[in-house]
Amino acid sequence: MTSRLPLRIARVRPISPQSPDEQFFVANDAEDFDTRAGREWTVIDSPFPSSRANTSSPARPGWETGAAASEDSFTFLAPSVPVNVFGMAHNTGQPGRDLPPQAFHKAASSVIGPGEAIQLGSTVGYVDPEAELTVVVGSTARGLTLETARSAILGYTIGNDVSARDLQKTDELWISAKSQDTFTPAGPWMVTDLDDANLEIGIVHNGTELKTASSADLGWKVDEIMVYLTSFMTLQPGDLVLTGFPAECARIHPGDTVVCRVEGIGELRNPVTSASWEVAPA
Repeated sequence: MTSRLPLRIARVRPISPQSPDEQFFVANDAEDFDTRAGREWTVIDSPFPSSRANTSSPARPGWETGAAASEDSFTFLAPSVPVNVFGMAHNTGQPGRDLPPQAFHKAASSVIGPGEAIQLGSTVGYVDPEAELTVVVGSTARGLTLETARSAILGYTIGNDVSARDLQKTDELWISAKSQDTFTPAGPWMVTDLDDANLEIGIVHNGTELKTASSADLGWKVDEIMVYLTSFMTLQPGDLVLTGFPAECARIHPGDTVVCRVEGIGELRNPVTSASWEVAPA
């Protein structure tokens, strides 16, 4: 799905869902996200028609394609249900570019939506958030070139590559550091046709704005990353590709709030809590 002008697309759940996993897709073309028009959405068909995981739920009154849906009638979910989630390692500036492109895999089960809690286990150690411009793959893609790379991109969202730094030192594959439950917040929506060349990226930690950077500071750029990934595997509709974190971060603890910002997309806000699976029942 493409558009000539930037369009926001979101995966949402009605406030009163008919099933725990009910989902619909909505779109909004308002230029100002904070206006009344920016908060009024239209129900659309799934932009991932070939993905069973991203099929819209059966229509019901008020949720037929073309129906209006205001933001007080739903909650935002992660923008897709991905098969694969990738991050890019060492992808900042010329030092990153001097290295071959290198991706790491994050478990799809680590993805959560806006407002959901990043949960930290008692033994996880030092944990940082990383605000990242994130590609949402729109179509099955293999063997892309620099000329065709953008054809596989539906849009861009905000990803938070939550990272356990102590575990990175002991796990050379970074699986335990990057793939823990809740360690990939994403959302709140995706934006199509966004010029990704020079977007400001940053984090607000407990109300304090940390030093920002730009997508121009990435070593390997979006189209190059897409070519690299599809040189050895097939990307699937709904897959997420986190492109790298060039800005400042700060250690997070239970009780914190993390806001990840990417210019042109907006804010992704998540609280931080202790891991629910460690909390003793009352």
